Amino acid sequence: MPSTIQPQQSIPSIHAMSISPLQGSGFSSSRLRDRNSDVCRDKTEEELLRSRRMHSAGIRDRASRDHPAYVPGDRVVFTDSPSVPGVPVVYRLPEDRQANPDRLNLDRRHLNVCPLLEGEEQLRLLNLQHNMIMQIQHLSALHRLIFLDLYDNMISEISGLQSLVSLRVLMLGKNRITSIANLEHLTKLDVLDLHGNRIRDIENLNHLSELRVLNLAGNQIACVHNLGGLGSLAELNLRRNVITEVYDLDCLPSLQRLFLSYNNISSYEDVSCLSNVSSLIELSLDCNPYASNPSYKPTLLDQIRSLKLLDMKKVSDEEHRVAAFMVKKQVEKKREVDRQTAEKEQREHAINNAERHWRALRSRSRQSKSQLRLADSRDWEQRRMSRSSSASTGRNGSARSISRERSFSASRSGQRPDTASSLSHYCDVSGDILSLYGVDSLCELDKNWGVQATAAVTTVAFHFVFFDSVVESLYKIRGKFPGVVSLVFQHNNIQNLQQLNALSCLRRLDSLTIHSEGNPVTELSLWKPYVLFRLSHLGLRKINDEDMTPSDIVNAEKLFGSLSHISTSELPQSRLLSLLGDARRKQVLQAAGIKHDDQSYLADSKRHHLINAELSK
Repeated sequence: MPSTIQPQQSIPSIHAMSISPLQGSGFSSSRLRDRNSDVCRDKTEEELLRSRRMHSAGIRDRASRDHPAYVPGDRVVFTDSPSVPGVPVVYRLPEDRQANPDRLNLDRRHLNVCPLLEGEEQLRLLNLQHNMIMQIQHLSALHRLIFLDLYDNMISEISGLQSLVSLRVLMLGKNRITSIANLEHLTKLDVLDLHGNRIRDIENLNHLSELRVLNLAGNQIACVHNLGGLGSLAELNLRRNVITEVYDLDCLPSLQRLFLSYNNISSYEDVSCLSNVSSLIELSLDCNPYASNPSYKPTLLDQIRSLKLLDMKKVSDEEHRVAAFMVKKQVEKKREVDRQTAEKEQREHAINNAERHWRALRSRSRQSKSQLRLADSRDWEQRRMSRSSSASTGRNGSARSISRERSFSASRSGQRPDTASSLSHYCDVSGDILSLYGVDSLCELDKNWGVQATAAVTTVAFHFVFFDSVVESLYKIRGKFPGVVSLVFQHNNIQNLQQLNALSCLRRLDSLTIHSEGNPVTELSLWKPYVLFRLSHLGLRKINDEDMTPSDIVNAEKLFGSLSHISTSELPQSRLLSLLGDARRKQVLQAAGIKHDDQSYLADSKRHHLINAELSK
């Protein structure tokens, strides 16, 4: 038997470094960090291990296969198994086993299978890292094993562990494992390292109630979930995956350290469950898209008040207070933006509905008028006999038409006729413009607008509102908005010049705009001169944004002045005065020496003469 080389006593054993959790002193988290980025051993340890590997017995003389060979350094003997060809048998001399009965280091022995361990039933720590093992096997006799290191092998499936019921630490990093499985019997597992594999899903871990450290870094995990039942988990490493969403962390009451660096997390909503993890003191989210967001740090510090370390940097109480203040400002700003966006969407929706309802009402109104004309032609004689009744009907026709229109609008929206739908009309004040959209928007004139708003309004714009309905509400506008000097009409079904006479009741009108859309009256060539003549007492200066010149006023007078004289001479004075605007009517009565509320002039022929004289001026 060849002489053996005594091991170097100064070299620290890897097992001595890993036994601490089993003795209750706490497992070193750096031991489980992914070895591609986190330093697991310092330079001195690497040099010592390299020196040790130079004396390792992993390289044995292939020419002496038929004879046992001692392994220098560890006094380990390799031989071939006569019963299982191709599987090596490892054993130690009794005195060597007695010196270290609970640990065995088979690091870097070029093993492609797990060897048979003869007489090693008392082992508690077994190191098989840096080999080429493809399957976990031949460990069923190691019932006392608590630490198994198979880092850096070629294992594709977790198997062969069902008899290791005492196992506390399982190191399977840097292998070819595609799924987490076959851990049902390892209920005492304290540390599980699966970093650097090909795992896509977190699964089959819910029974590991004693698990404190889980390392899944460097895999292909896209979603973090299925973590229920891990009540003791204190550290979770998920670096360098493809994670976009994180769930179930709020069911980990003991979680203290979480590492999510180098993933695809793009917003706080992807990790919002962290706000319910009250035990979390360390978090790493650097090198995610979300980390470049200006609100990244303030939001995390505000939502996770227990944090002491963020991206490996200490966090003070003052930073938490500043973050809370900044987040409050951001929330207020976002709330205002959301409010404006919601109002804009509501406005667009209401306007679209108002347009749709208006077009439907207009179509129905045309059909009703066609039917009325047909009925009138059939009952002409009867209507002649009841002309006075017809006149009354004519005066109230617009009101009935409006009632039918509103009833039709309500029937389309599924509401009662007298109920305004919040989605079929819109009303707002922007600057000095009051805009009304939809038939039911006129009801908004009754609400309390406030002194400041009513004083600021100088323009009222009517959209998708029938002109006859507007006429009924002109007195409200005149009373509530005394500063109004401009009116805008668009889609109001103004069809003839006679309808425009109703505007004469206003106190003042500097500008009038009637858009061609939905207003057939604009197709008449003389509509502007007529408006200028008929509303001359209001001081009209602009029509459709076009300045009215003195020559325009003269031409309008020439066109309609004589016609007006003929028509007024044939009308009773009471009817003629009723057609005048309030200002002009008061002026005429005052010049005739009559109080405007005195009705006795109707029976006084002398006063008739005075009124005619004033009207002829």
